Amino acid sequence: MGKTNKNEPSAPPLHSVMDNYSSKIELAYNGSREDLEPYVPSDHRPVASNTSSVGALAHLLKASLGSGVLAMPLAFKNAGLLVGAIGTAIIGFICAHTIHILVTTSQNLCVELKKPSLGYAETCHLVFQNGPKPVRRYAPFVRELADWGLALIHAGACCVYVVVVAESFKQVSEEYGGPKWSVTAFCGLTLVVLVPLCQINKLKYLVPFSAIANFVWVGAIGISIYYCVRDPPKVTERNLATSITGIPNFISTSLFAMEGIGVVMPIENEMIKPAQFLGCPGVLNIAMVTVSLLYACVGFAGYLQYGDEVRGSLTLNLPQDEILAQSAKIMVACVMLLTFALIFYVPFDVVWRHLKHRVPARNHGWAVAGIRLVGTLLIVGIATAVPRLELFMELIGAILLSVMGLMLPAITETVFRWGKDLGPVYCVVFKNTIIVLFSLIAMVSGVVYSLKTMLEKL
Repeated sequence: MGKTNKNEPSAPPLHSVMDNYSSKIELAYNGSREDLEPYVPSDHRPVASNTSSVGALAHLLKASLGSGVLAMPLAFKNAGLLVGAIGTAIIGFICAHTIHILVTTSQNLCVELKKPSLGYAETCHLVFQNGPKPVRRYAPFVRELADWGLALIHAGACCVYVVVVAESFKQVSEEYGGPKWSVTAFCGLTLVVLVPLCQINKLKYLVPFSAIANFVWVGAIGISIYYCVRDPPKVTERNLATSITGIPNFISTSLFAMEGIGVVMPIENEMIKPAQFLGCPGVLNIAMVTVSLLYACVGFAGYLQYGDEVRGSLTLNLPQDEILAQSAKIMVACVMLLTFALIFYVPFDVVWRHLKHRVPARNHGWAVAGIRLVGTLLIVGIATAVPRLELFMELIGAILLSVMGLMLPAITETVFRWGKDLGPVYCVVFKNTIIVLFSLIAMVSGVVYSLKTMLEKL
């Protein structure tokens, strides 16, 4: 018999072998069980994602009921009372549907790729990246388009805020014997507040400003509605329908007012039960029905009261010789000053993400401060150069919101469902083609008529 080599390792005990074998079996079983069980994105989201359905509804309503509600009388001026009411319902339905398909696509993509949540730009990028081979090369372009599109939408909204603030303070100043400066001068004066305010670089420090703004905003809208329903003229004194040339501007202004595509994904990503965002009734449906009804009522009442004299913000039409009306103008101006920093965060974030890797870490603080300063000066400079509130809203709605709010969600859903489920007789392709054509018509016609109006008023 051979001798045993003392240097050879002894065989492991039998019980150790059996324990190891059992562990491997259990690990394999658990792994296969996880593969069989569907992935639920909300189960893997951070603990901080704890927004209830009621809270999500409140956030969505707060985000949708911004400065746009005061612009709806201008939209009705371009369409007429009857066409405006019907058109608001139609555009509200289209906006709700495009938001619905974007969120549905994002939720299904999260399940497929096993990701807890995705933003707008991430959803579009990953859909194209994992889509049919011919479209995969466009994934980086789509991500950049979504990123910069959202940035420009929010930067444009900031321009609108500057003009509203400037015109509001100009009216109040002239009424009470202040300097009779131009709107341009008052736009420049907003920098006194906006420059230090926009240096706040953490969202948590902006929460108190947002909370104060919400209460003040409700009061300002209430006062504006009061003046609209006080001694209104007869319906027969206003147009029920205008010429066809007014429809593009109606669509552009309505899209600017109603489309909240930039805030939808962040709200859905913070929900405890994201499945309740959609469905019937669902957070989205309740919010969009409420918004559409309120916007239609304000647009109808505002145009009925002020007719063709209606301005881009309803508060600018309020009487200049009544303290209550003046207080509403000051309230709206203060709200927009406080909200500017929050809206400005989006374009800053996009720019900083593209420049951060080029700046040494030790200089990040100075770079952030510099970018915020330059961004604030640029936005106020644009508002000063073209202090026409109506033109800002029409151009933003025509170009950016037609693409970001209508076209891109429709194209993204089509790419995602290509080769999977396009519905009977390709109804998804047919439906989304109509949405894309509608967005193209709205964009081209809106830009043409906006530029025409701009040239006429220069």
